Amino acid sequence: MAAELVEAKNMVMSFRVSDLQMLLGFVGRSKSGLKHELVTRALQLVQFDCSPEVFKKIKELYETRYSKKSSEVAPPPPPQQQQQQPQPRAEALPLHSSYDRGSAVARTLPTPNIDYPALYGKYLNGLGRLPPKVAKPEVRLVKLPFYTTLDELLKPTELVPQNNEKLQESPCIFALTPRQVELIRNSRELQPGVKSVQVVLRICYTDTSSPQEDQYPPNIAVKVNHSYCSVPGYYPSNKPGVEPKRPCRPINLTHLMYLSAATNRITVTWGNYGKSYSVGLYLVRQMTSAELLQRLKTIGIKHPELCKALVKEKLRLDPDSEIATTGVRVSLICPLVKMRLSVPCRAETCAHLQCFDAVFYLQMNEKKPTWMCPVCDKPAPYDQLIIDGLLSKILTECEDADEIEYLVDGSWCPIRAEKERSCSPQCPILVLGSSDVNGLLPPPAGNGENGKAPADVVDLTLDSSSSEEEEEEDEEEDDDDEGPQPKRRCSYEKGLVSAC
Repeated sequence: MAAELVEAKNMVMSFRVSDLQMLLGFVGRSKSGLKHELVTRALQLVQFDCSPEVFKKIKELYETRYSKKSSEVAPPPPPQQQQQQPQPRAEALPLHSSYDRGSAVARTLPTPNIDYPALYGKYLNGLGRLPPKVAKPEVRLVKLPFYTTLDELLKPTELVPQNNEKLQESPCIFALTPRQVELIRNSRELQPGVKSVQVVLRICYTDTSSPQEDQYPPNIAVKVNHSYCSVPGYYPSNKPGVEPKRPCRPINLTHLMYLSAATNRITVTWGNYGKSYSVGLYLVRQMTSAELLQRLKTIGIKHPELCKALVKEKLRLDPDSEIATTGVRVSLICPLVKMRLSVPCRAETCAHLQCFDAVFYLQMNEKKPTWMCPVCDKPAPYDQLIIDGLLSKILTECEDADEIEYLVDGSWCPIRAEKERSCSPQCPILVLGSSDVNGLLPPPAGNGENGKAPADVVDLTLDSSSSEEEEEEDEEEDDDDEGPQPKRRCSYEKGLVSAC
């Protein structure tokens, strides 16, 4: 049975469009589409539903085709005679060049000496990708810091509408190799049910001018085998009149796939509204913010002397400028979380010396990737981040200040806060030791410590108006009880000067 299956595949791969259409029409399947689509349907038929009637029809079409050309080219010899007879000429029985990138083997009739199952697997993994005769630029996707690509299962392939309907469906089939299955099974779990090694689907605009960011088409839905895969939803918008945005990121298909040699089928449903989109399948390893931070600490630290030279360059006197800059202030507080910096970093493309904290920057982009500098609001991608070695050294040496100033010679000095400067008392404390307080004489000199009279401290924070009101109330109560009384002497002498 395996030999018959291989033989049937070999015959199907040598068919022309008319032969493929007759075979598909025989089993009641769609005959429309390009040749590579017809070949794919026929190969699926052979692999999954090759009944004796279908095999007989394939053999009949094969013999009919080559019986017409018997006068020009002899039919291929039986397998038993192929070892004794020479191979037929490459131009005698042409195949499509996509099966082996234009090699002589791909243009000749299939023979048992060729590894056709491997050839068939390559075709499945590249479904819809027919390499052109003339090299054309391909669609490229931007590299994502949190995803390390291990294998490319399907190169970016354009979603081609099959009719004029607004809602289109594009199928794709592929099979994982045993090595890829083992990578997925043996990978660690990022969270329950989510492996670090994943098969992801990426979608972008069909544009070959530059690497493209992920972009979903309208009305997107992804079906893996027999189940629909969840697609990131829209961010809610609080501003009136502003359409909600959708985070476009790789779609993880791993949990719905067959982790075996079985063929997986993916169907992408999308809205056809004029724009062209391409899809690609990748085997990736998802990274965490902690792993990216460790990698940045390993390869992204800029030497303090280089940072010092950059400071000198920034403060260098410009002869054409009328204003001379003698220093520049840099905050030691992260602009993202308003906390003291722990790992100061910035992008090499940024023109400022101010840094932000790499720990929080990576964590924020792990949840919502924007990769924008919080200082200048310009792109700060991961591969352009550097850790400022000079500022890292300053953070360990200056723990009592939240701001420093770089000087023209590359040195620095801490900037103290104004409230710290005002901690020392600005006015003397008033001490009354010899005045007649409350009409009492000062105590003898020998009663205090070290032969000095103890000092009386007057609290100047009392409100004078409140004390006067209390005295008047006391006088009124005394007048009611005992009649008119002489006025009391004020407990403080008049003309007392404030200590401030």
